[in-house]
Amino acid sequence: MTLIKSISGIRGTIGGKVGDNLTPVDAVKFASAYGSWLKKAVKKDKLTVVIGRDARISGPMIHNLVLNTLVGLGINVVDLGLSTTPTVEIAVPLEKADGGIILTASHNPKQWNALKLLNAKGEFLSGADGQEILEIAENEDFTFVEVDDLGEVTVNDSYMDIHIDEVLNLSLVDAEAVKKAKFKVVVDGVNSSGGIIIPKLLEAMGVEVVKLYCEPNGQFPHNPEPLKEHLGDICKLVVEEKADFGVVVDPDVDRLAFISDDGEMFGEEYTLVACADYVLSKTPGNTVSNMSSSRALRDITQKYGGTYEASAVGEVNVVTLMKKNKVVIGGEGNGGIIYPESHYGRDSLVGVALFLTHLANLKTSVSALRASYPQYYMSKNKIELTPQIDVDAILEQMTQKYQHEQITTIDGVKIDFAEEWAHLRKSNTEPIIRIYTEAKSQEKADALALRIIDEIKVIAKI
Repeated sequence: MTLIKSISGIRGTIGGKVGDNLTPVDAVKFASAYGSWLKKAVKKDKLTVVIGRDARISGPMIHNLVLNTLVGLGINVVDLGLSTTPTVEIAVPLEKADGGIILTASHNPKQWNALKLLNAKGEFLSGADGQEILEIAENEDFTFVEVDDLGEVTVNDSYMDIHIDEVLNLSLVDAEAVKKAKFKVVVDGVNSSGGIIIPKLLEAMGVEVVKLYCEPNGQFPHNPEPLKEHLGDICKLVVEEKADFGVVVDPDVDRLAFISDDGEMFGEEYTLVACADYVLSKTPGNTVSNMSSSRALRDITQKYGGTYEASAVGEVNVVTLMKKNKVVIGGEGNGGIIYPESHYGRDSLVGVALFLTHLANLKTSVSALRASYPQYYMSKNKIELTPQIDVDAILEQMTQKYQHEQITTIDGVKIDFAEEWAHLRKSNTEPIIRIYTEAKSQEKADALALRIIDEIKVIAKI
């Protein structure tokens, strides 16, 4: 089964049987549930929803299905067409819309697509709202309007340019300083909408751009998750072009990774660290990331006198804690930058602009910048269990075993040791325990992971 329903939306592979994959019927059903929920939640005569999509092959089909479903519910649609997740997020409040839908499966391969759902603030829905939508979909509790009450569609393809202007107008973005630095940057847009919007942003900041996989045809040239093992081509091209660095985004442009001038990965975890270093140097304050993100952000935050706190994994959880703690910057260790002065969503454009300004001010190389940060190394593993095994009981026993260490249980079990940590989380959809560890060398991170895995196997008797 490759149809995954969750409080944040629905995603699956295209084709197959209804209810097992993301078929046209499933797309219509879930769009109907979202529109029906919105009509109940927002007491207005006429609602408006903004929609946009990434460049994956199934995008136009899913786009038309979702758009016309909303029209059939009597909801007006502002259609951005080819877009990015953060672009739709900023468009919702600018259009004074009641919600938004982004059609993207993010970093998943081309067979996948998904509906990501937004509220009137352009932010992802709460868990309670998402659950209500799932129930409406399950019960097929929707009523469509008669012909005179159908919604209307307004096409607006200018929002990627508007998004760029919004980023350039941020107080800590200095396009003039970047222009003077005369940077040369290679961009891997994984043949999606990032291949349009990232080069446009860079060129607006006076950067020389070398494009790699920037044709938005949805034919992803490599696995679109921006991890080291997928990025050999850009690592090689950065060195060949003698570029200052490389920029890699996922298909919907909410995850950002950099390649250093020496062709090495800057590290997804350090995208947020570098941006936070710059922002905190100008506007000291607090930060938030999730529990599986690097300790390096905590170290940088404390350097500037701020307080760091970790949230449960998930963008909604990160944003909730960011608002509570009134942070100046936050995000996730997967290359997700959330900068409240712009909006409460992961935004690669904001990350690129802040990083460029930081680099222009420092007048140093990207590899030297990376070397200046606290050095941490992560190991990411998982244990597959049989459905009969009680995962919660295993996590409870691990909590008891390490009760004399600093323990956090808001999202699985995180064990903080003096110089390393381990985070154990169960999957919501399958009998798996994910184990993330971090230490001051790769060998120590791997060794800690193996130790934790062995201990879990003893408890589970596997």
